[in-house]
Amino acid sequence: MQLDPLVSILILAVVVIIVLSVFLSFFPIMLWISALASGVRVGIITLVAMRLRRVVPSRIVNPLIKATKAGLGLNINQLESHFLAGGNVDRVVNALIAAQRANIPLIFERAAAIDLAGRDVLQAVQMSVNPRVIETPIVAAVAKDGIEVKVKARVTVRANIDRLVGGAGEETIIARVGEGIVTTVGSANSHKDVLENPDMISRTVLGKGLDAGTAFEILSIDIADVDVGKNIGAHLQTEQAEADKKIAQAKAEERRAMAVAQEQEMKAKVVEMEARVVESESQVPLAMAEALRSGKIGVMDYMNLKNIEADTQMRSTIGKQDNSSDNKEGR
Repeated sequence: MQLDPLVSILILAVVVIIVLSVFLSFFPIMLWISALASGVRVGIITLVAMRLRRVVPSRIVNPLIKATKAGLGLNINQLESHFLAGGNVDRVVNALIAAQRANIPLIFERAAAIDLAGRDVLQAVQMSVNPRVIETPIVAAVAKDGIEVKVKARVTVRANIDRLVGGAGEETIIARVGEGIVTTVGSANSHKDVLENPDMISRTVLGKGLDAGTAFEILSIDIADVDVGKNIGAHLQTEQAEADKKIAQAKAEERRAMAVAQEQEMKAKVVEMEARVVESESQVPLAMAEALRSGKIGVMDYMNLKNIEADTQMRSTIGKQDNSSDNKEGR
């Protein structure tokens, strides 16, 4: 059975397309031609070997073309090793080109190390050319006179490429500047000194070398805003006075409680003494009866004693009535 010539042509075209696709997937002819046209000598076998090593040839050859045109003198092995290590080859090459144009000394090994450390090497080069301004949050500090001063600063920094690997970041710069502001304001005798000369903060903070161990170089520190806050000294004195008052009240309450307890104790003693008196008085009739029985006293002596008691009671009653009358007349 013979096939239709048109069907045979279509089948042949499909087979040719599949073969060309498989061939071009392993043999990037167009990329090889582009490299040759750009003056980059790279063998077709090298590109096939990249495929076998699971390296995308375009991510190596295109940056190599840019590097060759810029005169960097890189080779394909350097770029491929950086790609296999997980780096961004295109960004490293762009950073090297930007550093060369800006006359910044930067070699490939340093740029690759910065990129593998997780930092944007291209941004670092751009920051070296165009310094960046970091604005600190409002820092509150208290002068010696107890007045709070709120300061906001702008820090102009430039990336230090030599310290990008292992150097501290922006958070450290902000923290150190804040510490310097607190120290400077705290050493001022009055908050007015800070308001009159805010540049004293800049001079003091710059003199501390705050960029040591960081990935940046501080160019200037400018005070953007200075405001007066609370009277912290008066507030603390008020709180101290309130605390002293509460302590005094607690001690007074303690003394009052002790006095009340002592008063109750004295009342208990009075009641106890009264009970003893009553007990002693209850012994008097018994003693009198015993004296009568034993003949130590006679009946007349007993009657005279009773008369004396009655007379004494009468005089006491009359005296109380006279005192009441005098009090009424005085009113």
